[in-house]
Amino acid sequence: MTTPPPQETERHLTTLDGWRRFIEESPPAPPRLTDGEYEALGEAGRAVFDEARLDHHARLLVVHTSVIRHTVTCGRRLVLLNRHAISARRGLIVSGAAGTGKTIAITQLGRAHELLDRARNPTAADRIPVIYITVPPAATPRMIAAEFARFLGLPVMARMNITDLIEAVVGVCTDARTGIVLVDELHNVSLTTRHGAEVADTLKYFSERLPATFIYAGIDIERSTLLTGTRGAQIAGRFTLIPTRSFPYNSEWRGLVATMEDTLCLWRHKPNTLTRLDRYLHDRTGGMIGALSHQVRGAAMDAILDGSEKITKAGLEAVPLDVAAEAPEFRSAGGVR
Repeated sequence: MTTPPPQETERHLTTLDGWRRFIEESPPAPPRLTDGEYEALGEAGRAVFDEARLDHHARLLVVHTSVIRHTVTCGRRLVLLNRHAISARRGLIVSGAAGTGKTIAITQLGRAHELLDRARNPTAADRIPVIYITVPPAATPRMIAAEFARFLGLPVMARMNITDLIEAVVGVCTDARTGIVLVDELHNVSLTTRHGAEVADTLKYFSERLPATFIYAGIDIERSTLLTGTRGAQIAGRFTLIPTRSFPYNSEWRGLVATMEDTLCLWRHKPNTLTRLDRYLHDRTGGMIGALSHQVRGAAMDAILDGSEKITKAGLEAVPLDVAAEAPEFRSAGGVR
């Protein structure tokens, strides 16, 4: 059996290889050809070119929204403030509804930090400036320690207890000069359960052992149990909260739509088609950037596959969205806040 190439099997951000590919990958957009130039490629050439364009539109375009810029600015400030701290380091929580760009915000902060670290230490190949993990559902302290170990590529043996895992992780991170730890899906931690409280304590212990700035992201953290009680008060006293929300229909929303339109690789697409539909796109997606990206990218891929090579309102309407975007009553009922 043929083994898939590494770039296809190790793309997860929760592994060091996957994270580094995320940092380094910035493939150029395919050229925009005329009908004549496209026909001149021949059948085989067109198939290869179309596959490249499908891959281009499948990639999640990162538009540097005000939330991303604010997250990067606050994160960089905290890294500097924590530089000489020996305890009680400050952190950041990015919280909001699903589809409002939390993961994009914290990973862009991590990317900015790592690129800066590489620029300052161009010959230090052994550095690991950023760690990215997600909190598994029903997580236990050992599972959290194992997530750190998995990112670093450390073996997790059944006979290893949590102390062994923590010491191994702390040792590697200290030697590798880890400066930021990104912890996603924090809403999977509930302080009302024994395991949840122990997971919160484990993350706190890691933050005390590692000279790094911890950045959390999760759904509606400010409304969860994570900021209540004695443990919650400790978190609230050390972490700055950045809320993410759906976008109102304003100049920033119109800019988001225009930026996405500029990335399209469709030679029959008429310029400003999407910008003229920005109100419709806002109504359809509820101002959710995740739904907007899905709709535009999906319509672009359909336009390549059906040969129309342009996005129309009908093409946008043909792309099914998530439940929250398709059912406004779901949003108003509290399914997405």
